[in-house]
Amino acid sequence: MNVVAEIIVVAFALFLLGLTAVTFAKRAFAERFFSAFASSARAHYTEQAVRLLVGASLVVASPAMWQSRLFWLVGWAIVLSSLVLMLAPWRWHHRLGKKVLPILIPRLKLFALGLFAFAALLLYGVTAAAN
Repeated sequence: MNVVAEIIVVAFALFLLGLTAVTFAKRAFAERFFSAFASSARAHYTEQAVRLLVGASLVVASPAMWQSRLFWLVGWAIVLSSLVLMLAPWRWHHRLGKKVLPILIPRLKLFALGLFAFAALLLYGVTAAAN
């Protein structure tokens, strides 16, 4: 179970690194990607299911990670926020997205740097404890 959780965490970190690269290379594609969040009930629940998987994987993998308590807390924060969003009507999430996107899009490259930093932290957390 721990190995599967670590693989999911690493895969998610690699996805974030790829998303960072896409944001800098193909900004319009990244804008469409972020605009699709909560654009429909299906997109909303898919996003929350992926977040639940990543959050649960962080919780499971955290004991073997560098700064295990930090990653345990982050994992639980992702799990709990995903559960709240799953229980809330997806249209609320959609409305929130409509308010956040005009703030996010002009700062997309800055946001991508945050994604890069989080991905690097995840990769370091998984690999540092293994050494």
